[in-house]
Amino acid sequence: VGDLDGWIETLLTCQPLTEAQIQSLCSRARAVLIEESNVQPVRAPVTVCGDIHGQFHDLMELFRIGGESPDTNYLFMGDYVDR
Repeated sequence: VGDLDGWIETLLTCQPLTEAQIQSLCSRARAVLIEESNVQPVRAPVTVCGDIHGQFHDLMELFRIGGESPDTNYLFMGDYVDR
């Protein structure tokens, strides 16, 4: 978890991760997603967001306006909103 916290701090300052860090992050995310169900409970209140198309600065703006996670619950709809 220590690496993850450091990576988050790096990204919050708009600094890039190394290729090795990104590969490790993707591997960890994949392991979590494999274990997760397709349907997840969402605690209210929740801020519903459309597809940000991978735009990091848009994500940071959402957090600036709506509050940072985990203080604010977010549901990102992704491609569901534009299909």
